Amino acid sequence: MLQTQETIINRQGYRLHMIQSNKFKTLHFVAKFISPLSREHVTKRALLPFVMQQATKNYPTANAFRQKLDDLYGSTFSMDGSKKGEMHIITARMSVVNPSYLSTDEPILAEAVQFFNEALFAPKVLDNGFDPKIIAREKQSLGQKIESIKDNKMQLANMRLIEEMCEGEVYKTHVHGYPEDFDAITSESLYNYYEQVIKKEPLDIYVIGDLSELNVEALFDQYIERATNGPIASMQAEEKTVTKPKEIIEEESLQQGKLHFGFRTHTHYSDDDYPALHVFNAIFGGFPSSKLFINVREKNSLAYYAASRFESHKGLLFVFSGIAPADFKKAKKIILEQLEAMRAGDFTDEQIAEAKLLITNQYKENLDEAYGMVEMLYNQQFSTKDSMDDFVARINAVTKSAIERVANRIELDTTYFLTQKGVE
Repeated sequence: MLQTQETIINRQGYRLHMIQSNKFKTLHFVAKFISPLSREHVTKRALLPFVMQQATKNYPTANAFRQKLDDLYGSTFSMDGSKKGEMHIITARMSVVNPSYLSTDEPILAEAVQFFNEALFAPKVLDNGFDPKIIAREKQSLGQKIESIKDNKMQLANMRLIEEMCEGEVYKTHVHGYPEDFDAITSESLYNYYEQVIKKEPLDIYVIGDLSELNVEALFDQYIERATNGPIASMQAEEKTVTKPKEIIEEESLQQGKLHFGFRTHTHYSDDDYPALHVFNAIFGGFPSSKLFINVREKNSLAYYAASRFESHKGLLFVFSGIAPADFKKAKKIILEQLEAMRAGDFTDEQIAEAKLLITNQYKENLDEAYGMVEMLYNQQFSTKDSMDDFVARINAVTKSAIERVANRIELDTTYFLTQKGVE
């Protein structure tokens, strides 16, 4: 059984998801704000989580902020931004010990919910804006994070692949924003944007843990105040048909070439064939037993790594491989041959069964981790399909013909090769 005990309560200003689980001795709070991805606002959205976890009204310094978490028996708090399809999500996470396991009368849970509320809704404000010193420091932190992507050649190749593949599409937008926007972002402009986020965007709050003896709902009612909430966001993404595949070759100072591919699957999270895409990817390149790993890396010794993953809300499939720069043409040919094999049904019933087992085990592992559970439940909101148990049943019902069908819908869009300077 993969079923979770989730109760969804529509409160004023947010949806409260209470998930009863005896697996965790810690309570976990997760808040998610969601908005359409846009080039105009993405750098402000990327910067906000950095700023918001530094100080609040009552804890006006980073030291005071962290000290309060320490006082709450070593609680943790973090925020970040992510891209899901053509949407941008700001996520706040807090973990606090379940007071049921403490021999104290201190109102730990109430203080934790109060702190979570303050971190989201009562930031440190100076003269109608965020603290300029915090802004300056966190711009530097975000800039370093963006720069580190360029230093990681695998991440750089993936970023450049998406830029080229999704030219003219909002999905091209970098989730971490753009350093060239920093000068235009002031304490006041960022705070004004923050107010739009907290007042208007759809908000879902998840509480996970053993809630049986706790008055969680009442505490969130007491401390979380928000006038209105937006409707559940739509994950409908821009669909594009490939007219002519692109090939991009760029040079850097590196030893290992990065050969990446971008495909259009034309299959999305809410589609009937989505489980078949899952099984396709497991056989194609999603696990160490996959065709890419076995045929490209092991049999032909052409790649240091070779794997695939898919973006379920945008309908994209990516293949990543690290190769010797001189092996570009041979590696490209063999990688694309693996897709042709999938289209032709060149895989066994045993491979299908193994793929289904691997996917099911992966789901079980996600449910053993609180934040993994939240991500799965949050994803379910964007589909008219069923529960986790029902989804696993649909995975197990996938046929060979369904896998061939999704494979034949996949189109190569872009081949991107980051290679060593001076290598033909």
